[in-house]
Amino acid sequence: MVKHLVLPGLGVLLLLSAVAAVTMGPASLTPQEVGMVILHHLGLLAESPVSRLRDAIVWELRLPRVLTAMAVGAGLGLSGTVMQALTRNPLADPYLLGLSSGAALGAVLFLLAGFTLFMPFGAFLGSLVALGLALLVAGLLGGATPSRAILAGICISALASAATSFLIFWSATGDSYREILSWLLGSLSGSLWGDAALVGAALLVCAPIILVCGRALDAFAFGDRAAAALGIDVPRLRWTLLGITALLTGLMVAIGGAIGFVGLVVPHAVRLAIGSQHRRLLPHVMLVGAIFMLWADTAARTLFDPRELPVGIITALVGAPVFLLVLLRYRRVT
Repeated sequence: MVKHLVLPGLGVLLLLSAVAAVTMGPASLTPQEVGMVILHHLGLLAESPVSRLRDAIVWELRLPRVLTAMAVGAGLGLSGTVMQALTRNPLADPYLLGLSSGAALGAVLFLLAGFTLFMPFGAFLGSLVALGLALLVAGLLGGATPSRAILAGICISALASAATSFLIFWSATGDSYREILSWLLGSLSGSLWGDAALVGAALLVCAPIILVCGRALDAFAFGDRAAAALGIDVPRLRWTLLGITALLTGLMVAIGGAIGFVGLVVPHAVRLAIGSQHRRLLPHVMLVGAIFMLWADTAARTLFDPRELPVGIITALVGAPVFLLVLLRYRRVT
């Protein structure tokens, strides 16, 4: 009975966390004010009961950023879970195939070329190019098996990181250098409704496909032969899910930058709490990832006000110790 209440409980916690996060900042707001502003913009209240400035703080600044953080956290957590299942690698994360480094290179190229407004598109394009190169190299190595794809992804990631570092060293100065550094460390600063809509739409399209494949992902834990014996088209399912998670990750990185540890730590922590059956694991990981990312971003923008930290620093400071504790717990269990 308790197990069935965990998912609704996480949903309620996510909703309460979102409201609390919107109230936090230099201009303190109450939950009632946040609720009335939302109702006004949804057309359920004729007039906003708060000033235009406070209305804009809620609707134009904080709420889009909160929704973007939730979607990015859910997407990275979901992608990390799938990557760990498909590769049977407990250290796999959404950036395994060089997506993060490719996205960083694409973003830096667009920024240095003067297309600052199109930097997210450059990041997304870079992630797709990195994925394509990783799969191409894996094929040239003798077939795009998971192990070869991982090795190819490591090579592509190293090359893209080297190219990014060279471009920053050679060309970036002043504001462009700070903007690049902030993006590389992960940042949701300046998230608008368009960003929230983009990552939300990506999650709505990709998440149902992944959730439907929960039972098939369980079969991968016993190896490809066992999965095939259960009637699963292993190559087709593997590359379909890899493609979907790569596209999902590419969009998350394009909007939020290279935010680490979410897709690595959250699946392990949730797996310890509720077990490894993916039909239950995947939706729980989405909610926990959204909550974790939401509070990490809230801490990044409020702890050192008026200065703001890149959210990737917060996720690393929290994620690394948590991952160590998870590893110690796994050792005790096994």
